[in-house]
Amino acid sequence: MLRHKPAAAPAAVLPFTIAFPVAFLAALLVALAGALAGLSLPAAGAVNKPAAVGLLTIDGAIGPASADQVVRGIDRSASLGHGLLVLRMDTPGGLDTSMRTVIKAILASKVPVAAYVAPSGARAASAGTYLLYASHIAAMAPGTNVGAATPVEIGLTPPAPAGQPPPGSSDKDSGKGAPKAGQKDPPSPMQAKALNDAAAYLRGLAQLRGRNADWAERAVRESVSLTAEEALRMQVIDVLAPDIPALLAQVDGRTVSVAGQPRRLETKGAVLVEFAPDWRTDVLAAIGNPSVALLLMTVGLYGLVFEFMNPGAVAPGVIGAICLLLGLYALQLLPVNYAGLALIVLGLAFMVAEAFLPSFGILGLGGIAAFVAGALMLIDTELPGFGIPVGLVVTLAVGSALLMFGTAHLALKTRRRPVASGAAAMIGTLCSVERHDAARPHEGWVRVEGELWHAISATPLLPAQTVRIVGRSGLILEVVPTDTKQETT
Repeated sequence: MLRHKPAAAPAAVLPFTIAFPVAFLAALLVALAGALAGLSLPAAGAVNKPAAVGLLTIDGAIGPASADQVVRGIDRSASLGHGLLVLRMDTPGGLDTSMRTVIKAILASKVPVAAYVAPSGARAASAGTYLLYASHIAAMAPGTNVGAATPVEIGLTPPAPAGQPPPGSSDKDSGKGAPKAGQKDPPSPMQAKALNDAAAYLRGLAQLRGRNADWAERAVRESVSLTAEEALRMQVIDVLAPDIPALLAQVDGRTVSVAGQPRRLETKGAVLVEFAPDWRTDVLAAIGNPSVALLLMTVGLYGLVFEFMNPGAVAPGVIGAICLLLGLYALQLLPVNYAGLALIVLGLAFMVAEAFLPSFGILGLGGIAAFVAGALMLIDTELPGFGIPVGLVVTLAVGSALLMFGTAHLALKTRRRPVASGAAAMIGTLCSVERHDAARPHEGWVRVEGELWHAISATPLLPAQTVRIVGRSGLILEVVPTDTKQETT
């Protein structure tokens, strides 16, 4: 029997049945990989948005309030992830302690800081020059100036003019002999020490940021200044920009060193976030004003004095204690001459004592003189914005004098009045007989100002009878009835 042998399958069929699933899976994997890549890569034409830029403003003398504002602003800008913090300033200078606080915050900042002297007509004098050199980016607007960084203290002789040897240099080094007639004496060792310290500090900042260190030293020793255009030409600043958008456009793409690490700035078209002064800055600025501090001290001392003079009044004591504490807090923020503070306290004490001691005005006049002298020498600096106006001192002195003489006048008028309290005030008082003993008709008990007193009379007393007090012997009152002819006047 013949069996039919099936024909063999074509050779092309078997490879197709295997290749098709493999090709399908490969295509699926390629499509999946493309989709994942599309999720991770930005779309064509998309541009990363630059980080926001913070803005802080210093307008006026650099003191405790502005230093606190800048330090907290730097920390806040870093926490918000800003790409740059612009410190716009217009300042005549400030306190050395406040300036160094701000510089330390800038050097330790995790966000780049651009110091920008603006708007046109602004200046970065004295302490402002140090802040400009310390910042990662130094910029100025046209029509501004920088310099005059000599430290100013009470009694500090101005720096020698150009052509004379700088403080701290010897005649041998300068090639000149002793100062001629008409020339200023060389600075004292303490003045030379302050100048050398300030010059080295600013020169170190210039070397750190790669700016003109020679001119920085001249700014300290000779108080020289530069316009914005000259500062750019002499490599004192990095950028000359008319406004903040132009500043951000010019610094875009620059690389600066932040906390020892290079960082490339991407600021073109960035959103500007301004940090306005908050209540804490406003309060510190108010009480950190030397005039306000003097007023708080004066009001505080007078409030406590009035509370001691009238115990239980409460309001003068509370207001005085608060004002005195605020005044003391303000004084510890300021460069205070403690001799002046002692004179102020002594003067107020003399003026208060004048109302109680028979000094015939000597204590009062001495107190006014001590108060005026202490107020004029209270703030130990000649920096602009930190002086106490003479008009305020005179006003407080005149007000204190009027208050002193007014208190003395009231005290004299009070001494002439009859006694209104105590045993002497009971003479002539009318009262009524509360209790009476028939066995002793000349004795009884009377009520005076809510208290029962033992009373005696030359005439017999009757219950509920109205009597007048005419004398006192210990705890016994002498009375007479008001309806008899024996009543005394």
